[in-house]
Amino acid sequence: MSVHMTRLSIVPARRVAIGRALGLLVAVMIVGITLAAMGRPPLELLTLILRSTVGSRFGIEDLALFMTPLMLTGAAVWVGVRVGLWNIGAEGQFYAGAVAASAIGLFGTMPAIVEIPLMAVGGILAGMVWIALPAAARAWLGVSEIVTTLLLNFVASLIVFYLATGPWADHVTGALASTERLRVGLPEVWGAVHIGFFLSLLAVIALAAFLSRSRFGYESAVVGANPEAARYAGMAVSRNVLIVLLLSGGLAGLAGMIEVSGTVHRLQGGLANNYGYLGIVVAILARRSCLALIPAALLMGFILDTGIVLQTAQISASAVLAITGLVMMAIAVGDELSAYARPAIQPKTSGQTS
Repeated sequence: MSVHMTRLSIVPARRVAIGRALGLLVAVMIVGITLAAMGRPPLELLTLILRSTVGSRFGIEDLALFMTPLMLTGAAVWVGVRVGLWNIGAEGQFYAGAVAASAIGLFGTMPAIVEIPLMAVGGILAGMVWIALPAAARAWLGVSEIVTTLLLNFVASLIVFYLATGPWADHVTGALASTERLRVGLPEVWGAVHIGFFLSLLAVIALAAFLSRSRFGYESAVVGANPEAARYAGMAVSRNVLIVLLLSGGLAGLAGMIEVSGTVHRLQGGLANNYGYLGIVVAILARRSCLALIPAALLMGFILDTGIVLQTAQISASAVLAITGLVMMAIAVGDELSAYARPAIQPKTSGQTS
């Protein structure tokens, strides 16, 4: 007897959570069987992972440091996806924010209490400037923001390498592809965890409140759902598209500022560490909820931290990458399957015959 399934238009959060949990369980089982076949004891590795991530202060600090940029780059992508726009250039905007913040941190002469807020403003504005051209092209010319924002990632990366190996290169320690240490930085509040972690949390919470309660949040949602209906209602579609993408770039730029001034303390090649691209995964995991960016960033941070632990246990980087891909695929499959359910059986009325 065949079973007919229907796709739900709105998937309850409980179904999504169960689907993801089952997907993760399947992925863990597959990884465990594979490791056992390779002669690596899976239970010992699992114990090592848990002890090195959530079982120690050092591991928790690492999780918080991974979460900090992921929350903001995830928010940068999510705010666009919410209205049908894909900012694939969060990596480039991250670099732009880091460059602006580094310029102020390296060459500024003001007290830290003044300079740090200026670095934050500079990072946000730099991220906005970096996405401004793709945003305008999308808003008024209909040019795909996916292509334009993606291509600018490579330009931003090359600019950082040029600055870190050329005019801003560290001539004191001779570090490769790196500037000198910034004169000022974000204060630490718990071990290596700096105030940027709490700024990122606050930014996500503030974004959720702003979009759910403001006129702009409502109009941008309508524009994303049906641009023609929005135009008919008198909403400025192009302006809303422009503002959403500028907001997206500003969030990614702030992530770059926080990373360079709070975690790395110097501008260097590879600073972004693929946080811009991983933000896409975080945004997809969060689905329709802005606040869900926080647990999504935690999960992604845990996966990154687990990868480092596995590499210290002599698991190759390629194997770690394959495991990460398997976990993300399992979550995606769980998400998709959770959207299907058996149709409710309609009770027969008196006029119906069996």
